[in-house]
Amino acid sequence: MTVALCPICRKSEADPKYRPFCSRRCSDVDLQRWFAGSYVIPGEADEGSDEEPQND
Repeated sequence: MTVALCPICRKSEADPKYRPFCSRRCSDVDLQRWFAGSYVIPGEADEGSDEEPQND
């Protein structure tokens, strides 16, 4: 059986209360990374997303 380690600190086993993290601290670190934009889901850019809106 493989033991799941915390994806943030990689030191401790995941706590069922904070799964997949080992503690609230590691859970909060992950959340802050999402808020800061450190994680990016790759994808194609929307066409026209860099263009200014046109006023006709």
